Amino acid sequence: MVSPNSSTIFLFLLSLLLLINNGVQAFHKVYPHLQSVSVLSIGAQHRTGYHFQPPKNWINDPNGPMYYNGIYHFFYQYNPKGSVWGNIVWAHSVSKDLINWEAVEHAIYPSKPFDKYGCWSGSATVVPGKGPIILYTGVKDEAQNQVQCYAVPEDPKDPYLRKWVKPDNLNPILVPDKEVNGSAFRDPTTAWWSKDGHWRILVGSRRKERGVAYLYRSKDFKTWVRAKHPLHSKGDTGMWECPDFYPVPLKNNLGLDSVVDGKQVKFVLKNSLDLTRYDYYTIGSYDKDKYVPDNTSEDGWGGLRYDYGNFYASKSFFDPSKKRRVIWGWANESDTTDDDVLKGWAGIQAIPRTVWLDPNGRQLLQWPVEELDSLRGKEVNMKSQKLEKGVNVEVKGITAAQADVEVKFSFSSLDKAEPYDPKWVHAQDACDHKGSKEQGGVGPFGLLTLATEKLEEFTPVFFRIFKDQNKHVILMCSDARSSSLKSKLYKPAFAGFVDLDLTTNKKISLRSLIDHSVVESFGEGGKTNILSRVYPQLAVASQAHLFVFNNGTEPITVENLKAWNMKSANIK
Repeated sequence: MVSPNSSTIFLFLLSLLLLINNGVQAFHKVYPHLQSVSVLSIGAQHRTGYHFQPPKNWINDPNGPMYYNGIYHFFYQYNPKGSVWGNIVWAHSVSKDLINWEAVEHAIYPSKPFDKYGCWSGSATVVPGKGPIILYTGVKDEAQNQVQCYAVPEDPKDPYLRKWVKPDNLNPILVPDKEVNGSAFRDPTTAWWSKDGHWRILVGSRRKERGVAYLYRSKDFKTWVRAKHPLHSKGDTGMWECPDFYPVPLKNNLGLDSVVDGKQVKFVLKNSLDLTRYDYYTIGSYDKDKYVPDNTSEDGWGGLRYDYGNFYASKSFFDPSKKRRVIWGWANESDTTDDDVLKGWAGIQAIPRTVWLDPNGRQLLQWPVEELDSLRGKEVNMKSQKLEKGVNVEVKGITAAQADVEVKFSFSSLDKAEPYDPKWVHAQDACDHKGSKEQGGVGPFGLLTLATEKLEEFTPVFFRIFKDQNKHVILMCSDARSSSLKSKLYKPAFAGFVDLDLTTNKKISLRSLIDHSVVESFGEGGKTNILSRVYPQLAVASQAHLFVFNNGTEPITVENLKAWNMKSANIK
């Protein structure tokens, strides 16, 4: 029991911890004194219009997305009793278009000895001849020992798969052996079928500070045996949560259902690193139960990320209706736990994204699913708008608090590019030192989103180009430092580099999805993506504005800009 005075101190210390840890709350911490909180109007101005979130309470990891018999199913970690982590169940929503959703009964909740203390993340696999099967992590005791569990629909003919059961004769299907850390053993992947007659899954874990993806095989989807060696591991990366493993074709943007053989395929291994709260991935080759990353990117903290902002615990699935691979990602709040309690909700899901291999073979590309375009309303355009140094031009005629913007910028020369400081090891270092207010050479240029008319508040999403020895470095930033007049917010300058050769074609594109407390941006067709959570106090509803800007000495041209009012999705 926490007394009122100690509770106040605890919440203050927790808020400081959130600011240090990327504003993302650590998993599996329960605050019983903060449960059962109702929604208050204080949070209404920051609720999203078309990003997925339930009407109230806490959500985190996306779980088990799948397409089955014409219906998309989406499960997610949810607290039905309050807006902080605790009392977690697998909530369940269904859709025909990935944008509009209807909630059905909670699919999984603690009810058995093997999951008495928690039903954590997992995946769904559609098994031929059997139908959908969910594998999830159960917590069986107060020591947080974790096992993998099995659930199936009570009525496979129900199109919404409303009720799920956990067969006692099968559960738990996976118990860690003595060589596996039982308190760090969770989040089974979707299974894949191999030509040798076995199903395979990965389970995330760690050995000391080495991240591990354990590989398990089964002939019948019931009895699973751990492979002698992990699929992959990496030192000094910490716990690997929510692993994901899937193939991508070399020559097109189609998705693939399972791991396949052949020379025209690469493989993606994604892990959510508990220590950094970011999703990292590598691209590599897979053969004989061994995954080997290519040497085109770092395997670790400095490596490629799905998103360089507030995006974690992602989960992908193959959509057979459109032959694409789609990923979901969780975006936590960046305000304090006190704020979450007052507003009565916490957490959203990023817009589902189609993902495929960049033709250069070095990284993935991501783009909002095409169904999102159905929410576009009134359109405004801007063409051939020249931006001299210090010029801001407002994009008028749309509701700037809930909009979709696509813009292509161009410029004539790279001669004015600033030198890149080698002390900036990461993109975020460069953005910290060279924000949108700092005059540059080629950039900063981009969008000022969720802005007040006189720029007391604004969230800039912009590019800045540097010269580094024999190449140019393209920086993309989404900088929340001026996003709100409110104090006690986590307001980071998120940033990533864009892999693009500008020497022959001096153009770069940007798409930003603006949704009240979210600015989700895609640079150069989805090469670099950044989701920011922001909480303006003045730039809300009709008081929000949108500008294009240039703060560099090199003139920038807005070749073409299209912006749309976005209707609200129907999320029941």
